[in-house]
Amino acid sequence: MKAKVFFSRTITPEKILELYQLLDKPLPGKVAAKLHSGETGNQNFLGPEFWIPIINHINGTVVECNTAYEGTRNTTQAHLKTLEEHGWSRNFPVDLLDGEGPDLELSIPEGNCIRKNYVGKNLANYDSLLVLSHFKGHPMGGYGGALKQLSIGIASSFGKAYIHGAGNTEKIWTSDHNSFLESMADAAASVVEYFHGNAAYINVMKNMSVDCDCCAVAEDPCMKDIGILASLDPVAIDQACLDLVYAADDPGRSHLIERIETRNGVHTIETAAALGIGSREYELVEIG
Repeated sequence: MKAKVFFSRTITPEKILELYQLLDKPLPGKVAAKLHSGETGNQNFLGPEFWIPIINHINGTVVECNTAYEGTRNTTQAHLKTLEEHGWSRNFPVDLLDGEGPDLELSIPEGNCIRKNYVGKNLANYDSLLVLSHFKGHPMGGYGGALKQLSIGIASSFGKAYIHGAGNTEKIWTSDHNSFLESMADAAASVVEYFHGNAAYINVMKNMSVDCDCCAVAEDPCMKDIGILASLDPVAIDQACLDLVYAADDPGRSHLIERIETRNGVHTIETAAALGIGSREYELVEIG
């Protein structure tokens, strides 16, 4: 049975909530809303006002983890300040999952490159997960969507270095590239397994730069906004986003496609599908 992906070309906070409700998937207990807090200086990330209806609806807590590179989110103190300056902690309860150690270690017995994933220990306080992704390009992964949020996004600062280095933190920026992509898929699989189906995914195709929201100096968006997608399948929703980019008639799509292809971004999707956490086959249900 193909995964169902709901899609709307209307991009509003209210439409996000509408698509989520079409999933007909109540998220029980305490809900973690994983999103990108935005590096200081980045002009493309989606701010708090964009997510207010959906996060309030699920009574969610915004969760983030520290980064593994220089910037304004690489330490707990700096990240908390950024969360305040960007308006997250003024609008929502906020939890920096790896604000205090030690990390929570998740096992990946079937992992291709890594057999364990280090995530913020506070993840253990949540029963459900709503992944709110800003779909765009990425300097290393090619693109950023649901699978990146599940992996790099939920990994602790140490865990991010561990994934990037394909199990060797000393090779954070020098590991074999496909091994890094496969490690992202491995890590994503461990988080999917951890929540046992109590998860849902929203991807917003807006402000699509070739660069990530983690870049303090990012290129401006290279193509027109496309829409919002919602699914219970993280592989299907990312695959649908890639397909929509390729199908677009916007000439700016070639720049984003170049970024995705030169980084072999689809390989993360291929690996995640092979791990069984989702399907590349989907039914796109367009909503007005």
